[in-house]
Amino acid sequence: MKAMVLRAAHEQLQLEDLPIPDPGPGRVLVRVSVCAVCRTDLHIVSGELKDPKLPLVIGHMIVGHVETAGEGAHQFAPGERIGVPWLGYVDETCRFCRRGLENLCVNARFTGYHVDGGYAEYCVADERFCFSLPESYEDLHAAPLLCAGLIGYRALRLAGDAQRVGLYGFGGSAHIIAQVARYQGRRVFAFTSPGDTKKQEFARSLGAEWAGDSLMPPPEPLDAALIFAPVGALVPAALKALDPGGVVVCAGIHMSDIPSFPYDLLWMERQIRSVANLTRRDGEELLQIAPKVPVRTEVHPYPLADANRALDDLAHGRFEGAAVLTVAS
Repeated sequence: MKAMVLRAAHEQLQLEDLPIPDPGPGRVLVRVSVCAVCRTDLHIVSGELKDPKLPLVIGHMIVGHVETAGEGAHQFAPGERIGVPWLGYVDETCRFCRRGLENLCVNARFTGYHVDGGYAEYCVADERFCFSLPESYEDLHAAPLLCAGLIGYRALRLAGDAQRVGLYGFGGSAHIIAQVARYQGRRVFAFTSPGDTKKQEFARSLGAEWAGDSLMPPPEPLDAALIFAPVGALVPAALKALDPGGVVVCAGIHMSDIPSFPYDLLWMERQIRSVANLTRRDGEELLQIAPKVPVRTEVHPYPLADANRALDDLAHGRFEGAAVLTVAS
């Protein structure tokens, strides 16, 4: 099979021929159709996320069809379309799993980080962590739901019943979750890089009632601020935008250092919390909600061999929405 392979951090991916993997017990071999590109992929390639499996096939927003199933794998039929997300395995026995916090499992393994992912013609996945996908979504438009959508949805869940929701960094996650938030009756305020009027207009087209620069105050205080950009300096800015009792939710797996800020910004029971990974419940709920909204994903397709260009375009904000690698011919 063809695969884009990471051999070492800070290096470009290399197009290589690899053996098609065997699924093994409880796993399925997936013929990959598309794989969306995530900012987490950038963090892995740049070495900001430590100790990935090397060599590695990255990618964890995978849509494909079951080719074969390993021993004991009966959840999906051959030929069935499924989605493969970031969470690839939990032990189901640790102290976090027993509390329903499988996203914090001490032995968790992640797709495209600990196990090979979807920048390839085939991948293997534990069937317990794969999802059936809504029929109304074509492959290209389903892929971003599997991480950009799921992490955004978990961040929105952690915002509780917040009505005035600020979205900092209007990319893959925010453009999906803005639509979910509006469907739930919330008010959306979008924050972008200074002067990025194109993204601000994009945000307004998806239901944001206000869009402006990330360091500007919103027109009224927020109940919650969801930060999708990996920029620590946004945390004090978001705290400053909160009403008393509000929450800042940091939704990225990696973020630059948060600068010091006066206690007054945190005073009045404001909170800062992070999102770690996802749970299967998050996936099941979002994939039920998305067709009802209906969520529209803005996608930009790239051939598999152009994965490095897609990553570079993501890093430099050259598109709105999500990049998606087209793998199957």
